[in-house]
Amino acid sequence: MVLAAGEVSPGLLGFLVVAFLGFALYFLVKSMNKQMGKIEVPHERELEDKKAD
Repeated sequence: MVLAAGEVSPGLLGFLVVAFLGFALYFLVKSMNKQMGKIEVPHERELEDKKAD
């Protein structure tokens, strides 16, 4: 593919940057889900029992 003068193409570097950002986002979301799973949320009944004490 021949580009006319003045045209710009993202090329391989642009693809690699977008691919890297996609992989980074995937691993960040995976890590976030793991951390969110560690959080223990009390049930409403437990909160009411503590208020009653």
